[in-house]
Amino acid sequence: MTGKYDRRQFLVYGSAALGSSLLFNACANSPTTSSSPAPSAASPSAAPSASGFKAAMVLPGIITDKAWNQAGYTGLEEIKSKLGAETAYVEKVGQADQAEALSDFARRGFNLVYAHGGQFDAAAKQVAAQFPKTFFVVVNGAATGPNVASLRLDNLQISYLCGILAATVSKTGKLAYIAGQEFLATQEELRGYTLGAKSVKPTIKVSSTFTGDWNDAAKAKEAVDALVSAGADVVYPWLDNAAPTALKTAEEKGAYTIGNTVDQFDITPKSILTSAIKRIDLAIGKLADLSSKNELKGQLYSLGLEEPDILYLGKYGSAVPKALQDKVKTIEESILAKKITFESCSEGGKETRCVKGA
Repeated sequence: MTGKYDRRQFLVYGSAALGSSLLFNACANSPTTSSSPAPSAASPSAAPSASGFKAAMVLPGIITDKAWNQAGYTGLEEIKSKLGAETAYVEKVGQADQAEALSDFARRGFNLVYAHGGQFDAAAKQVAAQFPKTFFVVVNGAATGPNVASLRLDNLQISYLCGILAATVSKTGKLAYIAGQEFLATQEELRGYTLGAKSVKPTIKVSSTFTGDWNDAAKAKEAVDALVSAGADVVYPWLDNAAPTALKTAEEKGAYTIGNTVDQFDITPKSILTSAIKRIDLAIGKLADLSSKNELKGQLYSLGLEEPDILYLGKYGSAVPKALQDKVKTIEESILAKKITFESCSEGGKETRCVKGA
């Protein structure tokens, strides 16, 4: 499997070609046992992967969150499988440790390092300037540079469709959006959700809360409690390990739910409308393929509904009748045909995107 780096203790990474593993002393002053079982140590002269390509990922949460971080890790596993690459990762990296985690992989000769979240923008740009031979990709980011790219799915497009669903089924005329942090990707998702909802009911109210932590279940529950108590009857969270708590709390309080990143139908089957599925794992693989061919450029790579295997709606819940499903499909087709577009505009003194043609 892909090697795990405990930022406090060791870096462990595996050779996809030989199944061997390398164990290195990393950040800690004295080594202790890793929090996960470490593969047996091998000589640092062990052969690299057949391709010679090495990719790593720095994640803000845990790889078993059934959401954002797990999707990123799945992408890393695909890189190992399809490209024969050596891969490694570190999870639960807070803001204070971002630059060091990225730097460590660069020092160890990784060709490509993913920073899995827009909150890594500043750290990626800082570190990239120090390691010009390593390419950094910020997933859901905005950073670009000679050896920095950002990969984004069009969160606004998919959330526009979610907003249409939410506004149509809402009885209170109040919707809720929750995310761990506010940055470009979450702002775009909230914007799309709001635009879609207002295309159905112009007077509908969309309230948002940013909890400050993608994984804190207590904060997620508190946020949902407050929003539903204030009248919201559809809750759309973008969280990591805290996502199941947010969804279940909303369902328990009688609100509808919308899943995010992966199909979360099974978490709240009684209340879910659909899920905004983002196969970020496949998108990550696309950029790794470019990198392995030395074709990756320092730019923004944006993938939208035109990539139906990457960005799409998940299984519909019982509250979404066939007629509404068909309506959403028709609107999606209008977006693909550019009959409905999302163009740059200024609103309230801020640059954003507005819908045209709806």
